[in-house]
Amino acid sequence: MDREQEEIQFLGFFGIVRESYSIVTSWRKIFSQLLVALIIPLSFIYLAQIQITQLLIAKIATNEDTLERTPEGTRSYDRISSVISSEWTEILLFKIGYLLFFLILVLLSTSAVVYTIACIYTAKEITFEKVMSVVPKVWKRLMVTFICNFVIVFAYNIVALVIAVLAIIILQPSTGVGETLLLFYLIIYFVGLMYITMIWQLASVVSVLEESYGVNAMSKSQTLIKGKMGVSVAIFFVLGLCFVGVEVAFKIFVVAAYEKGLGYRVGLGIGCLSLMSILMLFGLVMQTIVYFVCKSYHHENIDKSALANHLGEYLGEYVPLKSKDVQMEQFEV
Repeated sequence: MDREQEEIQFLGFFGIVRESYSIVTSWRKIFSQLLVALIIPLSFIYLAQIQITQLLIAKIATNEDTLERTPEGTRSYDRISSVISSEWTEILLFKIGYLLFFLILVLLSTSAVVYTIACIYTAKEITFEKVMSVVPKVWKRLMVTFICNFVIVFAYNIVALVIAVLAIIILQPSTGVGETLLLFYLIIYFVGLMYITMIWQLASVVSVLEESYGVNAMSKSQTLIKGKMGVSVAIFFVLGLCFVGVEVAFKIFVVAAYEKGLGYRVGLGIGCLSLMSILMLFGLVMQTIVYFVCKSYHHENIDKSALANHLGEYLGEYVPLKSKDVQMEQFEV
């Protein structure tokens, strides 16, 4: 982040990619430590749950095939049916546990990477131990922001579902015009969902680097992203494609490659894990750079001293009184 603040606003897609690469390579030690401690475990559980889910579903499919060949009303039929119900409950509990653990690691990784880049920007001394001591405090703010985003997404999906049901009843999608309108509606739905996700990602950075969090961070994020929507969409879309590409490759060459040897699948699995981890790291770094680009674009001065003080608060460091605070204290005396 050696650029002048006025120059940051002119960074486009490739400029942000280059800036992110420059930061990661210049501070490779701290980012390597974060990669090993947080991001690789995050990538591992994401890919591992795909494999585990596939194994559980395959087990259920086998039992369902056996159930179809078993006469109804027999003791064997009831036993297999009970086993299938238990297996579906097992998948549900596994998914809930996975989502909770995944969410915790996402928030911890976001806290660590955003805090690290902000320290680099303000020239604060940064070590892995210091970052990890700050993460639990920042994580709480990010959790509030995530809950707000979850409520918004939940409400958005409920409204979208109601509109879709009414549209199906009224327009009768079986006709050509109805199918076209329904397709158009689905496109609008996914665009809206992508916009909300982009707002949340930027709001996560706001929650770490500013006093705002929760609904205020979401509102601040929505304001900041205006004017830089094009580059934000480009980064979000390209990263999304890369994530999907790695996930599809993992499903095809690791999960579904039963005929291949164990060594082949493990080797490709490690390759997919490495790519996923690198994508997640650069995604978080670019997400933070986008924040600085948006701040600069809106001519919002990024006071390095004030930002450094804000970052220091997480460590309980002494924060100098502002002039207005001094005046207030004098007035009260």
